[in-house]
Amino acid sequence: MRTGVRAGDHDVFAELFDRHAGGVYNHAFRLTWSWSTAEDVVALTFLEAWRLRHKVEPEGGSLLPWLLGIATNVARNTTRAARRYQAALTRLHADPPTPDFAQDVVDRVDDLHAVAAARAALERLRPGERDVVALVVWAGLDQASAAQALGISVGTVRSRLSRARAKLRATRDSTAARERHRGSGQVQGSHTTVAWPGQEARDEH
Repeated sequence: MRTGVRAGDHDVFAELFDRHAGGVYNHAFRLTWSWSTAEDVVALTFLEAWRLRHKVEPEGGSLLPWLLGIATNVARNTTRAARRYQAALTRLHADPPTPDFAQDVVDRVDDLHAVAAARAALERLRPGERDVVALVVWAGLDQASAAQALGISVGTVRSRLSRARAKLRATRDSTAARERHRGSGQVQGSHTTVAWPGQEARDEH
């Protein structure tokens, strides 16, 4: 596949998309918390991958780490652009943009507090730490592949992950303590569980 990607073979690129678009989308959503923005990130990631195809090494394993590295940069740039756009609208006193429809879906999830807690915990991390958590904990890359995706050393990945683990544990423990203090506030019935990144990071070796 690497040879075909480097050569710009359209059929190979279509196979690359079919094989990894889902993984890129999931990664993009975890970075942006917006389904519509994640779709944009996927499209831009594969456009950028086409532009950078000549940089693919002829030998190697899966191209997913390479794609996730591109997606990480695209998501960061997209988020910055969205913030600038929102700031401009605010300065112009324009009507607020239509909320992402994903929020309507999230509102129906019984375990909404878990979603909010997971997002809040990740947003307390530095961007580099958040990228490592997204790649290693949620995308399932090993530390070497995450290093390749981000263009940094394995040692840097390891140190960022260690700092992220400590911060996520502290945030989770603090949240748990507040929940215990509230006493009886349980929601009856079935609910959807949203993965808490601190716990996953703790289990990652």
